[in-house]
Amino acid sequence: MRRAIARKQQHPAPAPPLPRGLHIGRTQPYNPLAAKDAHAIVEAAHSLLDEIGVRFESGTEADALLASAGCHVGPDGIVRIPRHVTERALASVARSTRLWNRDATAFLSIDDEHTWFMPGMTCIKVFDLETGEARDSTGDDLAMITRIADGLPNIDAVCVACKDVPNSNMAGEIGEFAIMATNTTKPLEYLCEFPESMRAAIDIAAAIRGSREALRERPYFLHIITPLPLFYAETHIVQIIEAARAGVPVSVGTLAIGGASAPITTAGCIVQCLATDFAGMVLGQAAQPGCFCIGSTNPYFMEPATGGIGNMPQTMLGEQIICQIRRDLGLPSFTGLGGEAKSRRFNQDAVFEISAMMAQVFHTRPATCDYLGSLDQGITFSLHALLLCDDYAGLLRSMWNGTVIDEDTLALAPLRDVGLFGTILGHEHTARHCRSSMWGSRYFGSNEPLSTSGKEERDLSLRIDDDLRQRLAAPPPAELPAKVQAQINAVLARY
Repeated sequence: MRRAIARKQQHPAPAPPLPRGLHIGRTQPYNPLAAKDAHAIVEAAHSLLDEIGVRFESGTEADALLASAGCHVGPDGIVRIPRHVTERALASVARSTRLWNRDATAFLSIDDEHTWFMPGMTCIKVFDLETGEARDSTGDDLAMITRIADGLPNIDAVCVACKDVPNSNMAGEIGEFAIMATNTTKPLEYLCEFPESMRAAIDIAAAIRGSREALRERPYFLHIITPLPLFYAETHIVQIIEAARAGVPVSVGTLAIGGASAPITTAGCIVQCLATDFAGMVLGQAAQPGCFCIGSTNPYFMEPATGGIGNMPQTMLGEQIICQIRRDLGLPSFTGLGGEAKSRRFNQDAVFEISAMMAQVFHTRPATCDYLGSLDQGITFSLHALLLCDDYAGLLRSMWNGTVIDEDTLALAPLRDVGLFGTILGHEHTARHCRSSMWGSRYFGSNEPLSTSGKEERDLSLRIDDDLRQRLAAPPPAELPAKVQAQINAVLARY
């Protein structure tokens, strides 16, 4: 017994998991392009901005800001951005920020070394939990999704998962921010159409923090701005400038559809994506040097046979490439296509798409993966899909932990002990390590209805539904202090 104890004490404890969200260390990202090819894409983006330009709606503050930065601002809204101006913006932009929870007690590191998972984004329909059919989403649906996301272990922040369709106006947009703030303690992502909505969101966030200066020091939400490819309308311009000056972290980017709004070739589409991003970052730096205003345009591709968004292999490769280029530039990627599907409902097709797209997140490693639960090409939100995505996020984090290579894990000692006629099953080495690389899945592994597991034979969708029903019955997060809630109500009343 003493010898067994002494031998056990000689072995190091299993390596601890990586800090939450961290995706670097023991595993490596995947770079699909040779360095020279990645460089050629960046060079082409510089040339596009310098020679062809990008459109900024005329008559805004951007005209003077961009001209002062060294851009050529034409009377027709076409802005040509010289290479040195773009490079100066890329050099001065903040490459990381912290996104704090509602209580300002914990934060997410938004950078190129962490990946965070979020539900989203802006679906206009949901699957009714009673009928199973898609219907227009409401503020109550957003509240329910937000409460479910608050309790999911691998969901790190909450985005506007679905819209309050009956209130599709400025007041409705502002209400969506308030709904999220009151139904989760996690950090938020927000996007809106109207600059007034963003201003109201800043007011609400400042009320939660206690002041605007406190909000600047500990940002509560990441603001998402969505221009068209190579075109910034007045609403996007105003939001970039005001968010940057308020100290609100900004992700600015769109969906470029190769073959429709962008070149159909993978490289050509990515060039346009980067040029759109760089233009927004130039404006952000012109408004507030050193601010966190990062481009986030996603390369999608049209399926010629249907005209719809699809072409899964090209889309996956496009994301891999643009994430590689952003890593090379030291920039976080807010692409995160994992977790969404073009399937019209949560079925075998959706599970395949979600599984494939989330698997590639292991290699691409975006800063945020924030389309979790979106089906039917972003039209309809599925809580069942969100729960599956949360489980897969746990799988990814288990894989990012990697494996330790040392004398103990190489396991020559136990192999010497048992020899060629013994069994490793009963060895203490097996007991020490049997759970060191486990994925604590709610739906798979030991929870699969295999003949060896003894679990009831229930389809995956039913197992997820059982879990969802339990979560719907869970208590909501803590309420906001009455004084803060009164301030939020006052902001809502103004609109």
